[in-house]
Amino acid sequence: SMYNIIFYYHKSPLKLYHILCYNLNGGNMKSLLLVIDLQNEFINDNTRYLIKKIDKLIDSKKYDDVLFTRFINDSRWDNILEWDGCKDKESIEIPISTRNYKVVDKSIYTSLNDEVRDYIRNNNIDIIYLCGISTDCCVLKTALDMFEEGYNVKVLKDYSMCTVGINTHLSMIDMLKRNIGYNNVI
Repeated sequence: SMYNIIFYYHKSPLKLYHILCYNLNGGNMKSLLLVIDLQNEFINDNTRYLIKKIDKLIDSKKYDDVLFTRFINDSRWDNILEWDGCKDKESIEIPISTRNYKVVDKSIYTSLNDEVRDYIRNNNIDIIYLCGISTDCCVLKTALDMFEEGYNVKVLKDYSMCTVGINTHLSMIDMLKRNIGYNNVI
């Protein structure tokens, strides 16, 4: 019953909102494909295949909306991690057409910043599908943050990868299954 649903989700108004939207819209939930940090700096032999794969996924029109994030290095990455990537125009370039979809720049691991939160809210997004690079950094952090904040989030494991390779990717996928739910990693 609706009373049971409200009682069960009383600690998460956002989850309740998703259930109510689903019921009020006749079961149709508005979906977002969030493409995380698919940019030249992170393309190598381990991730190169994602370029065509994600491009085809966007072309499939499976999702109501698409949003890209792009990592831009600020001084903390140089000073603390001694990493100087993602500073020039070529390294931050997205290697596929963004097709006039919005691109959100960020300088932190998570893609869940205020601009992305506003985008999700303003576009009435009910379910978010994550893909991109790197499963052990930005995809992982975004998935955990979205889950903790009550978003209906799914990680597309076959459309994400680690720059360091498949073994790390598979370990992170196992960790994500345990931490956001087996049914949320697809």
